This record gives sequence, C-alpha cells and structure tokens, in this order.
Amino acid sequence: MTAYAVGHLRPGQVDEEVFSYIERIQATLDPFGGRFIVHGAAVEVLEGPWPGTVVMIEFPGMAEARAWYDSPAYQEILPLRTRHIPGEVILVEGVDPGYDAARTAARMRSVAASG
Repeated sequence: MTAYAVGHLRPGQVDEEVFSYIERIQATLDPFGGRFIVHGAAVEVLEGPWPGTVVMIEFPGMAEARAWYDSPAYQEILPLRTRHIPGEVILVEGVDPGYDAARTAARMRSVAASG
C-alpha cells in the first residue's frame, strides 16, 4: 500500500545548507522509489493555524518510506535542513484503491454502539 512522508515545515532561514539539502534529497529518494508529490507549494489554509508549507513524498509502501528516512544517505543531509527550518515530519499509509469512507463510518458507529 502506498505510503507518504509528510512534512509541515515552518518558516526558517534558507541558506546554502538548505540549498544543498534540496539539491541532494532526490538522490536519497531514488533507491526507495520516493517521489515528490508536493514540495514547498503555497497552502490555502481553510481551518486552524498553519504557518509554513507542506512537503509530501510518495513511496511504494511503508517499508520503503521508513528505509529512506533511516538511510545513511538521508540522515547525512537531514541536519542541513533541521538546523535552519523547524517542522514536523510523519510517515503515513495511504488507503487502498476503492476506499469508501462510509464503510469506515459504519465500522466506527458499530464499535461506538457496542461500548
């Protein structure tokens, strides 16, 4: 099942280290099938506070996403960003093709009714 690395990156100081990180990150993604689907685009905030921007990287699965994040190549460049741009990063699985939110609601309703 497809998995995603999602970063909520807050405003920070962009400098040569950040430029180097951006230039080098794709090479760390390639061995794990990672590809950017959102990278630094402006966000349209509809609910709540949201300072900063979003980065989303798609992977074939959770194992590949974890392996990328833990890889020596990525860990080597990670401080180039984290020293200058604060934020949160999560890994999350996507849903199967044909996912139906109504079925999820029905399961949740059943669990809530039983106790």
